[in-house]
Amino acid sequence: MISMTGYGYCEEETEKLYLSVEIKSVNNRYLDIQINLPPFLNPLEPRLREFLSSRVRRGRVELYIRLRELEEDLKVHLDQSVASEYAAILRQLAEQTGITEPLRLEHLLGMEGILKSTRSRDLERYWEAIQPLLNRAFEDFSRTRRNEGSATKKDILKNIDSIRESLSGVEVLKDDLESYFTETVRGKFQEVIGDQVEESRVLTEIASLMVKYSINEELVRLKGHLKSFSSITEAEDGVGKKLDFLAQEIHREINTIGSKSVQYDISSSVVSMKDALENIREQLRNVE
Repeated sequence: MISMTGYGYCEEETEKLYLSVEIKSVNNRYLDIQINLPPFLNPLEPRLREFLSSRVRRGRVELYIRLRELEEDLKVHLDQSVASEYAAILRQLAEQTGITEPLRLEHLLGMEGILKSTRSRDLERYWEAIQPLLNRAFEDFSRTRRNEGSATKKDILKNIDSIRESLSGVEVLKDDLESYFTETVRGKFQEVIGDQVEESRVLTEIASLMVKYSINEELVRLKGHLKSFSSITEAEDGVGKKLDFLAQEIHREINTIGSKSVQYDISSSVVSMKDALENIREQLRNVE
């Protein structure tokens, strides 16, 4: 069992680059991947998205990659034609205004377009640097999700045992249902018509009530659901949706048992089962 909540981080600094990779996730009904990159790395987003989507099934996953060049590969170019044009215009301006100061280099350096710089952006070189850090950060991320998933599983199974314990109590009480109806029906008949009670009418009424309030089928289905639930929790990952569905089925059977209950002790056990199931459903919101 794996939790949808996790965190992983890795950073590295070389002579040329500072690089960090951070992955974190929270619960979400579907897989929602958010990737945050420096703009010049945007072409790598499809690879990063494929990396995460092939490894995570559900949850909101946020990936942050920070990259800083410590030694930039910067090239500067002189636009000769633009420089010559600026020089000619400045000389013309000086001549027309009567300025005799000679034209110097500093007059041209502030002009736009004379010097042009370009940075080398080798995406494959960046990807080769990112990939090992991405793998290490994801290992940390997966470890935290497994650890939290293990704790969640332990708590869920504890509540499943609680439901089983209450269910055992209901099965014991269920066996007393016939004697309960017999006593109740005889008492009602005696209140109305005294001791002249026709045994056949009493037995018919008891049989009708036993059919109406029988919970045998619900108990069998509930035990089957609990067994399946425990079995599925042993799977490695991707069990969240299956367990959600089973929790709904368990809830349906418990509700039916509660609606058919005519004994206080059974109703009390139903309340206990509902409380344990609610704890389970709360935990399942964070299971992948």
